[in-house]
Amino acid sequence: MRQETMTGRIGTAAGQPAIRRIGPADLREALKRGLEDFRAKPSHVVFLCILYPIVALVLGRLIVGYQVLPVLFPLAAGFALVGPVAAVGLYELSRRREAGLPLAWRDAFDVMKPPRVWSILSLGLVMAALFVAWQTAAIAIYRATLGAFPQSLGEFAERLFTTADGWILIVAGNAVGFLFAVVALAVGVVSFPMLVDRPVEPATALWTSVRAVAANPLPMLAWGLIVAVALLLGTLPLFVGLALVLPLLGHATWHLYRRTVMT
Repeated sequence: MRQETMTGRIGTAAGQPAIRRIGPADLREALKRGLEDFRAKPSHVVFLCILYPIVALVLGRLIVGYQVLPVLFPLAAGFALVGPVAAVGLYELSRRREAGLPLAWRDAFDVMKPPRVWSILSLGLVMAALFVAWQTAAIAIYRATLGAFPQSLGEFAERLFTTADGWILIVAGNAVGFLFAVVALAVGVVSFPMLVDRPVEPATALWTSVRAVAANPLPMLAWGLIVAVALLLGTLPLFVGLALVLPLLGHATWHLYRRTVMT
């Protein structure tokens, strides 16, 4: 049964889903119910997400191998931009468990069947474009501040933390990264769960997500911070923690969507 929030409702135009006002209690409840989903079917969600840290490891090793160390942090941070796409199978598992439907690992792949898959893929291209734009911006900022890529980890650390240009890079890089994160949050926090939940057009799902964030700026920023910190912890050590962090966040995001968008 859909949970009701105690913090109100936002009116909307005809044909558009209504948005609830949420608060800290809703964030806690989403995390709690996400953890319950994870505990209910842990083998399924780890199976679904194991490719995520593997890909991160491969890409990270490739980057270090080519001595492009400055891109490693933006790469890890950028995975938050594509996380909603990777988690669509988790949304489906949470949806089925919430509805009391039979649950097996293969059910997660139901989202890859028409017509839902085309909507998910089209919106996924938007997130992929954001990811590429963020990586491009990160490289541009590095070249504008520190110039050529370093030849070793020691050289990179010294230039980053002991020079004025290095501090400019840290401040500018994090500021631009924050802007990308806000855009990604507005685009993806509600849209992908909504595409799994109901037959709507990608544009409707995207606009509903933007409206949900606009109606709940502080709670959604808090949610973004929770996601960012969890993903950061998940990268330690060597990204393998993402195999646990991603499913938990995926399930929790489903429940956040259910508490934010009305039927």
